[in-house]
Amino acid sequence: MNNLTSPTLKKEKRIYWITTIIAMIMTVGPALLYFTNDYLIETMRNRLGFPDYFRVELAIGKYLGAIALLVPAIPKMFKEWAYVAFGIVLISGSIAHGLIDGFAAGISPLVPFAILSVSYYYFRKLNYAD
Repeated sequence: MNNLTSPTLKKEKRIYWITTIIAMIMTVGPALLYFTNDYLIETMRNRLGFPDYFRVELAIGKYLGAIALLVPAIPKMFKEWAYVAFGIVLISGSIAHGLIDGFAAGISPLVPFAILSVSYYYFRKLNYAD
């Protein structure tokens, strides 16, 4: 049984929150530009071939996922689904950018994916321990 004040548990919680916040900034931050940045809008429309509604849908999904991960009162089941959704979005983004813009562009979505994976590891460790 974990002691809620143990140094190890405090360290794990810190790692969880830091990685979660960084991943959300890296993933949801650009979604703020989906409505205002003409270059990003044109890239999604013309370069990647996505319809305009997908850009809006993707932004709303990212906002809802960030809320699910960052609000402690949200049930664990919703957090699990948010992790899955972000994983799908980031891997899909990596494939799309990699195929259209080359290998280097395909790597960039994998950085927040890796950070989010660390967040998920600590989420499981903190919530489903022995």
